[in-house]
Amino acid sequence: MSINVLLVDDEAIDLEWLRRRVLASGLNITVVGTASSGFNALKIMEEERIDIILSDIRMPIMTGTEFARRAKVLSPKTKIVFISGHEDFSYAKEAIEINASGYLLKPVQDKDLYEMLGSLCAQMEQEREQDRSFSEALSLVNKELLLRWLDESSPDPAEPHLRSILTPLLQKGAAAAIVEIDDLEWKLRDLSEEDTRSIMRQIAELIKSFAEDAKLGTLIAVHHTRFVILAALAQESFLPLLEELIRKVAAASPCTVTVGVGRYATKEAELHESYQQAQAALSAKWLLGKNRLIRDTTESSLRGTPGAKIEKTVDLLLEAIIQYDLVAIDDHLMELFTKDLPAGKKDVYELIIRITSKLHADLQQQNENLYELLQWELHQPDILFQFETIHDILSWMRRRFFELSELLYVKRQRQKRKLIDEIMRYVEENLEKKITLKEVAAHFDFTPNYLGYLFKEEYGLPFSEYLNERKTSRVSELLSDPTLKIYEIAERMGYKNIIYFNRQFKQTTGMTPGEYRKKNKI
Repeated sequence: MSINVLLVDDEAIDLEWLRRRVLASGLNITVVGTASSGFNALKIMEEERIDIILSDIRMPIMTGTEFARRAKVLSPKTKIVFISGHEDFSYAKEAIEINASGYLLKPVQDKDLYEMLGSLCAQMEQEREQDRSFSEALSLVNKELLLRWLDESSPDPAEPHLRSILTPLLQKGAAAAIVEIDDLEWKLRDLSEEDTRSIMRQIAELIKSFAEDAKLGTLIAVHHTRFVILAALAQESFLPLLEELIRKVAAASPCTVTVGVGRYATKEAELHESYQQAQAALSAKWLLGKNRLIRDTTESSLRGTPGAKIEKTVDLLLEAIIQYDLVAIDDHLMELFTKDLPAGKKDVYELIIRITSKLHADLQQQNENLYELLQWELHQPDILFQFETIHDILSWMRRRFFELSELLYVKRQRQKRKLIDEIMRYVEENLEKKITLKEVAAHFDFTPNYLGYLFKEEYGLPFSEYLNERKTSRVSELLSDPTLKIYEIAERMGYKNIIYFNRQFKQTTGMTPGEYRKKNKI
């Protein structure tokens, strides 16, 4: 594998001169980039694997040593060589502090440059060989032994063979990380078995390639959804790389991954503990969410939620559902699922069943059926058991209760419309009788006030105005018949006083019944 070199100098001529001389070295070297500033160089390092950096030490804004410090965070194993004039030799102290691999003085002689590059390339090859040897030593059997030891709740000291694997890993400190693929069960459930296997292989290969390219450490596939990484990098480099892995998987596949990480260790027992911590961190995905890196987790206290408090909140939730108040529905769900919530899945499912059972019982008192409205086949929402995090459950519950609230609202609107239609039909059938709001309300088993409110809300007119309008319309129809006397029409419409009849008609139409006939030539 070629050794990748990055060249950094703010002087374009010096940079091109250096590029040509490096390429003429005859070594197995590839110049993957040149940069005129530390900022540009860092961008290149985010996209490329860099083994050696040759950098001018005196540059504007970001000095060579400042750039080197940041570069070491991105890639601790990268070798850095500074180039400077004699007057800049005071920078040598800083170079020593950040463990620079070399220091060349301008004007750089070809002999000095090639000796430096040759020495660094030899070191790189030796380190790569050590990495390959260690990786090859971890055969499938060795990985299985290592995983079995990590999985033991109280392991005995490692066997000599296992210790030979652990010792080189722990020399500079190591940590355990567990990578788990999220949502495989429901995200891929509609795909064929072949397509599902293909996607799983794709994700597994992506994780493996990334671990190898970034030199994360030892990767062990536990099963098709979970991988263990034993870090071979410093913590300040390892964690950002894990974050990058999470982003890459999310961008390249239909699934995401969540990573649990334990603390760094230098002893066997500490590494075992780190693995247990990584498992505990990953289990917190249930509460903290997926597609993220989870480190130190604090045990949630299983305080539970007082029953009376739940009852009150569910009552408020039902009221919000009935009132079609989506904001209040969300507020009450958040209160139920984020305050004093038990950490265990079983406790959460029991809470959900308790909530839905109470809602169903309360709705039954209003002649409604929660399970029929939402088309749940069983009196228990089994689909919830497919979700991996409480955020998934909360999102699903929110959608379903919004849907329930809308269904009830639409149903009420239809019932109101049906009731108003029946009232209007009743009025039409009894127009020629003395009819009042009180009489109509009694007929439909409502109080006059409520029926009046309901009618105006739905129809837009007070009931008395509607009734008067309809009566006037009927009188106008009867007046169109010249064979009927005006007093006969008044009696027929329930008016005993002809003067009151004339006044009511004029108040509505602006003319008396006689004037109406004269105007319409009846």
